[in-house]
Amino acid sequence: MEIVKTIQSQKVLKQLIIIFVGSILLTISAKIKIPFYPVPMTMQTFVVLFLGISFGYKIGLATVSLYLFEGIIGLPVFSGSPEKGIGLIYFTGPTMGYLIGFLFTVYFAGRFEFNGSLFKKFLQLIFSTSFIYIFGILWLGILIGWEKPLFQLGVKPFLFAELFKVLIVLFSLSKLKKLKKYLR
Repeated sequence: MEIVKTIQSQKVLKQLIIIFVGSILLTISAKIKIPFYPVPMTMQTFVVLFLGISFGYKIGLATVSLYLFEGIIGLPVFSGSPEKGIGLIYFTGPTMGYLIGFLFTVYFAGRFEFNGSLFKKFLQLIFSTSFIYIFGILWLGILIGWEKPLFQLGVKPFLFAELFKVLIVLFSLSKLKKLKKYLR
């Protein structure tokens, strides 16, 4: 019985370490940015897909949730922090919808098995990533007004880069799925 408890404790500790390391990876990816208005383009969407596929949806959700919590309580983990503010004030700015979309993206990326044709896998990645932009544009509409050209401001500038990041993930799927087996 004691062996079972030890194995369970080790598994929980391993998962906590993975979640913490994932949040650090997400923070680093937030700091790799190209400035755009009203939100910066970062490598975060790539890492969110990576986390979902490699960690699975449960640990992926825990990782993204930890990252969001760290930012909300004031740690400078978000893309524009600390230079554009920290904490809840920054979180509720123009990037909030995108950040909330991370939760849905990591969930779907972790739930899909990514079996079948290359085109099917591509569509699954696009579907997963779309939630970042859906929630991002919805929040931008609430924040800056629905009469603004929301698609041109909040989606269009990022489409080519997003396609590139999705293609990198697509052609790395077999390696990411192997990593998932190792991390379990």
